[in-house]
Amino acid sequence: MTLIRVALDVPVDRLFDYRCGDRNARIGTRVLVPFGRRRLIGIVVAKPEHSEVPEASLKHAIRVLDEQPLLGKADLRLLEFAAGYYVHPLGAAIMMAVPATLRRVRLRDQAPAAYALTPAGAAIDAATLPPRARASHRLLALLQSAPVVDHAAVAALGAATRKALQTFLEKGWVRTTIPDPVLAQDAPAAAAGPPLNPEQAAALQAVASALGRFQPMLLLGITGSGKTEVYLHAIAATLARNAQALLLVPEIALTPQLQSLIVARFPGTPVATLHSGLADGERAAHWEAARSGKARIVLGTRLAVFAPIPALGLIIVDEEHDGSFKQGEGFRYSARDLAVVRARQAGVPIILGSATPALETYRNAMDGRYQLLRISQRINARPPLIDCIDLRQGMTADGLSDRLITAIASRIERGEQSMVFINRRGYAPVLICGSCGWTSDCKRCSAKLVLHLPERRLRCHHCGHDSAVPASCPDCGNTDLAPVGQGTQRIEAALAHHFPEARILRIDRDTTRRRDAWPDMRERIREGTVDILVGTQILAKGHDFPRLNLVGIVNADSMLYSNDFRAPERLYALLSQVAGRAGRADIRGQVLVQTRFADHPLYAALRHQDFDTFAQTLLAERRQAGFPPYVHQALLRSEARSIDTALQFLAKAARTARGISPTVSVYDPVPAGMMRRAGRERAHLLVQSGSRTELRSFLKIWHQWLAETSNSATRWSLDVDPAEL
Repeated sequence: MTLIRVALDVPVDRLFDYRCGDRNARIGTRVLVPFGRRRLIGIVVAKPEHSEVPEASLKHAIRVLDEQPLLGKADLRLLEFAAGYYVHPLGAAIMMAVPATLRRVRLRDQAPAAYALTPAGAAIDAATLPPRARASHRLLALLQSAPVVDHAAVAALGAATRKALQTFLEKGWVRTTIPDPVLAQDAPAAAAGPPLNPEQAAALQAVASALGRFQPMLLLGITGSGKTEVYLHAIAATLARNAQALLLVPEIALTPQLQSLIVARFPGTPVATLHSGLADGERAAHWEAARSGKARIVLGTRLAVFAPIPALGLIIVDEEHDGSFKQGEGFRYSARDLAVVRARQAGVPIILGSATPALETYRNAMDGRYQLLRISQRINARPPLIDCIDLRQGMTADGLSDRLITAIASRIERGEQSMVFINRRGYAPVLICGSCGWTSDCKRCSAKLVLHLPERRLRCHHCGHDSAVPASCPDCGNTDLAPVGQGTQRIEAALAHHFPEARILRIDRDTTRRRDAWPDMRERIREGTVDILVGTQILAKGHDFPRLNLVGIVNADSMLYSNDFRAPERLYALLSQVAGRAGRADIRGQVLVQTRFADHPLYAALRHQDFDTFAQTLLAERRQAGFPPYVHQALLRSEARSIDTALQFLAKAARTARGISPTVSVYDPVPAGMMRRAGRERAHLLVQSGSRTELRSFLKIWHQWLAETSNSATRWSLDVDPAEL
């Protein structure tokens, strides 16, 4: 009888010891264990010689669930670092990295993901089955049609076939398995891509020379400069060394497009994709393909940074500046930063690619900690002409200036496409009564209910509240309620008014809810059956629309009003990406930015496409103000039924914090920017230090005090390296 130490998905920062007599209980395997009145699945993380728990109190593990470890020592080392750095329970962090289907306790009630014939089943002659056993004949024919058959295909044949399947399983003719990731069936040789220009070739040479050792690199390339082509060549060089490559992207919307490109470039090479848009069984299958080494390329979003990849040879983080790489709830980790840690632990190079890198990354490159690789020329196209439309010189009609309307009309006449970008969905951000001043406030949030005119609904984009548009003002009874401001729906309506014959396509979260909606829209855009696109930041990232030669940006100034010191950095990155959609073909693109601050330094840098000057200006300001990347921060958030309760909890936490370390600055508690959300009042407390090591030591002590002092009246969370204040 041996001891095993198990990580469980519970909100307690500790591991649990059990007795286990199964030799298969190795580090990294799953075990089913009793936990109070429940049974939980956990991961074995150690096999200690002794336990602090009295021997008589040690419980027995129920059973070991794996013959081979699911997580290797390198995987557990990364997760242990992440849990420690972001001050999160280790068990919860480890189990979060395992697919949902592998964390469920009711194993016998779960439908296996797929089935395959065993050697005994493959030897069956259908003629030997009873003639009247039609379900068995159908099942055998289905299983013989493919190496692996999905459970849904079996279930579609009816209840009798499912009963026959149980018989096949009992006789040993069928085994349960998981489906392979989608593979191309062509020759395994990589397809040749377009030739690289000198800048691309130099970047690739730097990556190729770093294979086999840790080397962080910033690939700073303007939009349309061919960064993706460098990625693909770097992946090819990695595959040639019989290693696996991990490519992280910020958004699910980009994954299918990249997957298609990768499969076309590397026909026959197994590719695993990992993102939240996959069904549980499909995600588990791709995760297993990465873990087993079968998938040579792993493409995924944030959570894929934890995917077990035994032969890892290269990590690529595309659009590394994107805020989507930072988890906003629960385990608040940064996938970009952990990717660098993983590369260091594995001794492999990592490429951080962006046209507008995060200032933390840019500073590391400027200081020599990261190797800087530049691509300054667009592929087969010139940079777009960017100009500002000064709204102080004239009012707009429904948010569209005369100059922008004229520019769109000229593109329609030439058979080219235009895009109007506004990062706000709905018809209008608020409904107002002109008589008494009533506004459509959300009663559960410190926000306005957004008018969605086609549906005649008022919706909160924060808590999800939904109600009908009132027929009259709830306060004074006035029936003349007016929408104020613009959203994608209102811009779409205005464009339809100005261009009644134009084919207009709105792309936002409302129109892309259906699973296949966005791929269908992309196809329509590429086919040229759309004249004008109206959309949010879904359109900003990584898309290549050859016919799109005009981009109009509406309501950009709204982000200049933010009290978050990162707002200018984010706005520049967003506008630069949006501008990069224009002019991917022979005709030079044009970008028109509507603004009331045409002489703002941000817009000046955007017009000249001078990221370096803009970034160096922001870095100088941050150094003077004592902001990241020159200091390291953590944010303690609290929420309660009343703001006083939330602030009182933080005040007590601040007093304790000031007594822990004199090198850590502790600020006063303040209400959050959005003080009320979903019916709860929110506040936060900022701490920071010039030393990352000292801040980590402080947070370890402080977090323990917070855990011991928690009360039911206040919820709290600790966010290390917060992306938003």
